[in-house]
Amino acid sequence: MKKRTTADELHQEWMKNPEYHRGYTALEEEFSLTAALIEARCRAGLTQEQLAQRMNTTQAVIARLEGGGSKPSTRTLER
Repeated sequence: MKKRTTADELHQEWMKNPEYHRGYTALEEEFSLTAALIEARCRAGLTQEQLAQRMNTTQAVIARLEGGGSKPSTRTLER
């Protein structure tokens, strides 16, 4: 039976490619912010919908922020 490759294994292999490495490094700060947003929401025990209500926005906005689909403004982060 053929061994399955994990996402971590693929990432480690791809990091050997200079172009991939540059692209990943350029986005690392953005990934860190996204991870911090998700972690904070989960630590608070909130769903995306609950967080959206507290921020006076929609669940779709929270999903886009957590998915990295948009960069949050300073105003959004303050909320």
